[in-house]
Amino acid sequence: MKRTKGEKPEKPEKEKVRIGNIDLTFVLVLLILLGLGIVMMFSASYAIAINEEKDGYYYALRQIIFAAVGLIAMFAISMIDYHILAKKGVAFAAYIGSVILLILVPIIGTDQGTGITRWIRLPGGLTFQPSELAKFAIVILFAYLIDLNFDKMKKFTTGTLPYVILVGIIVALLMLQPHLSCSLLILSIAVTLVFVGGARWWHILLVILVGALLMTALVLFLIKYKGIGYFTVRFESWLHPFDSPDPDKTWQTRQSLIAIGSGGLFGLGFGESRQKYLYLPESENDFVFSIVCEELGMLGAVTVILLFGALVAQGFHIATHCKDRFGMLIAIGFTLQIGLQAFLNIAVVANLVPNTGISLPFFSYGGTALMMQLAQMGIVLNVSRSRQPVTVRRPLSPPEEPHEAYYQQDA
Repeated sequence: MKRTKGEKPEKPEKEKVRIGNIDLTFVLVLLILLGLGIVMMFSASYAIAINEEKDGYYYALRQIIFAAVGLIAMFAISMIDYHILAKKGVAFAAYIGSVILLILVPIIGTDQGTGITRWIRLPGGLTFQPSELAKFAIVILFAYLIDLNFDKMKKFTTGTLPYVILVGIIVALLMLQPHLSCSLLILSIAVTLVFVGGARWWHILLVILVGALLMTALVLFLIKYKGIGYFTVRFESWLHPFDSPDPDKTWQTRQSLIAIGSGGLFGLGFGESRQKYLYLPESENDFVFSIVCEELGMLGAVTVILLFGALVAQGFHIATHCKDRFGMLIAIGFTLQIGLQAFLNIAVVANLVPNTGISLPFFSYGGTALMMQLAQMGIVLNVSRSRQPVTVRRPLSPPEEPHEAYYQQDA
């Protein structure tokens, strides 16, 4: 286009990149969930602490300390560039570390009175659950590898098979504990990340079918040759919670359903649960949602579910507005972990699926899980600091008069 002398060139549009502002909606929903979780865990744990000859506030105070440490870590991590995780050394170190710890669980682990060895005891009476590190490691490693090899994801040998091997090692070690719920959670996260990363859907479907067969075979092997009745007990309690030939095996499921039914629409009132008085095992941990239903009723339960839904929706919003693939993948992975874990826990306490022993994020008692979850939310918040450029029009200072050669060039 010709320009005449004296005509000003078109003014370009400036781009404004939102950097430095964390997603306040995500933070608000998270803090509401955490606060409500601590309050309900306190109500559910008070009678248990007294029965154990401890102060009634014992579990609540410890959970508050874990939450405080986790929140400090969350906000500190939210200020550190998440791209530090997009390094080969960091991603593989997290994965190898989780594998080593999972191998050590059957050797030096403790069962915490549950009969299932999943924890490693630390100095000072603390315990650590390596499966929590495994969730983190899978997200980081898969995001790193998918981002690095994005143009190769369509091929089965480079876009699906390596990820199957990596997640297969973790799942095999988890199933030896056994920890079925965590295995399903990690598999779901892995499949989602690979699919979002560009792998062909029929490659993923083939892997899911083969994986389901292998997992079924492993479960049958553990039951028949290792004498592990864990799976059969959980399956029977799911099918026959009220008319099982062995009532002791279905006690927890029955008491959970009684607690949910007792709450009705509006609940019995905060602190008024009856099932928490040693009727419902693990009421402060895996079955804290049953106490939520009993004390706050269906309205309270629906509120908690909606809060988790809002957190997941906002986490996905952060992911879809991230300016790079690695940030998008880790935001999806950590958000999906919280959403799926909450869904599985609620499904278990309502007996929609067999009891697999999975905690409710931000509600269940446990230092390792709570601090890891908050740290992961810190990474999501860090991703939210770096958004897609938002184009805005703003007045520019008047440009200097172009040189004579500027017009001659167009002419």
